Amino acid sequence: MRELVRTNDAVLVSAIGALLDAARIHHLVFDANMSVMDGSLGVLPRRILVRDEDNSAARDLLAEAGFGHELRDDG
Repeated sequence: MRELVRTNDAVLVSAIGALLDAARIHHLVFDANMSVMDGSLGVLPRRILVRDEDNSAARDLLAEAGFGHELRDDG
């Protein structure tokens, strides 16, 4: 699994998830329920991960959709 995005923005997580779903790219959102631990303040970021073999396609998709600045370093 490769991390694409890490953010506190729940709307951004939803938008990226919808794009990946539409492209049929399987993804997971990690730490989505961590708000229970931080008192629902939303200070803990959520991480969107994709399979290694989908990483390139997912990165291209997000860059084309204008979310390239949100992508984590792939190194």
